[in-house]
Amino acid sequence: MNNILKRALERTERERKNSGLKKNQPDSHGKTTTDQPSKETEKHSLRNKIVIDKKNFTGTRQAAAKKSPGITKTKKEELNRLSLDEFKIVYDCRIHPTSDQVKILRTRMLQRLLNIGGNSVLITSPGPGEGKTVNAINVAISIAQEIDRTVLLIDANLRKPAIHKYFGLEESIGLADYLLGKASISEVLISPGIDKLTIMPGGHPLITSSEMLGAARMADLVKEMKDRYEDRILVFDGPDILTNADSQVFAKLVDGIVLVVEAEKTTRQEIKQAIERLDETPLIGTIFNKSHE
Repeated sequence: MNNILKRALERTERERKNSGLKKNQPDSHGKTTTDQPSKETEKHSLRNKIVIDKKNFTGTRQAAAKKSPGITKTKKEELNRLSLDEFKIVYDCRIHPTSDQVKILRTRMLQRLLNIGGNSVLITSPGPGEGKTVNAINVAISIAQEIDRTVLLIDANLRKPAIHKYFGLEESIGLADYLLGKASISEVLISPGIDKLTIMPGGHPLITSSEMLGAARMADLVKEMKDRYEDRILVFDGPDILTNADSQVFAKLVDGIVLVVEAEKTTRQEIKQAIERLDETPLIGTIFNKSHE
């Protein structure tokens, strides 16, 4: 019987050792201790684990940022068809009745940009209300619907920014706010619901528009946008030429100019004066707008 009890005790002892637990032994104060970690040790280990995980997460995020420099978050909006229809914008070149005319304009403009090795165009007019904004938007959308092109449409009419209205958007921050240092590029870009088209609204109107368009910050922005993507075309909707100096100041930053004139409104003298003011930048085309022929 003693042998059986002895063997049972030995077996129990072996099982306790195999499970990693030591037999309780009294310490100097008569208390017993075990190999199990204390609650304070568990908290310390957990805290270390959390710190390590946080470092790993931060390192991963920083590594991703290094791999993808210049990536910005573009604000996305729903396509406002009612607003585009109201302003006669050709937002779908596959079904719109005047889409062929826009495609012809797009093709000629891209060919002439290609001939001069450029990717940026300023669309302007001698005077106000001659249709430059409608044509700038139509051309930009048409280019975006090409297979291998993306477009950035910029409202450079800082005195009277209007592109956001055509897309049915509320007035918000835009190019003017970026030039004043009040917003970053990523904060002023909007995707209006048309694939491969991004717009940069003009933002809040500026009285000092000529000074802002002629500043080094504007020149640096245009250069950065021109160089960032090989397949991107920049379309600037500029102010008219004869009522202020804005387009004349800004024209030197782009590769070519398209002049919009209105049938039965724009005079030959106004066209001549406009071309003379922009003689330093190539005139790559003229749009005869609102013609009945």
